[in-house]
Amino acid sequence: MVNAGNKIVVGLQRLGVAFGPMQLLTVPGRRTGVPRTFPVAVLPIDGHRYIFQAYPKAAWVANVRAAAAVTLTRGRRTSTARLAELPVEERRPVLRKLVETSPPSVGKRFVTTGLAEESTPDGVAAAADRIAVFRVEAA
Repeated sequence: MVNAGNKIVVGLQRLGVAFGPMQLLTVPGRRTGVPRTFPVAVLPIDGHRYIFQAYPKAAWVANVRAAAAVTLTRGRRTSTARLAELPVEERRPVLRKLVETSPPSVGKRFVTTGLAEESTPDGVAAAADRIAVFRVEAA
């Protein structure tokens, strides 16, 4: 189901349709070097932009960890960026703020995907060791 939804989002974005916080993350595959594209939400928090892992074992997370730079596309705009993974202790306040300032479905998604045990701000922050958080920086 997720893959089908991803294909729809990727197709719409490639047509130039930008919606919500969604952007296309293109990163070289960690083993093949072949560019891989994934729809991700890029969310502003406290003056920075972040990308959060929403599913366990997300392939894009391992690819980003191995890459020096990525491409982010929103509609017809493309930019090169570096994604800096936050250490676990720095993730906690960012995850807490994400859940506090987002609709309840955001916290619930971390629970339904098995990354967190509770959908509360403190519950998601407690799962920081299982949720990768990347700050978007200039390349």
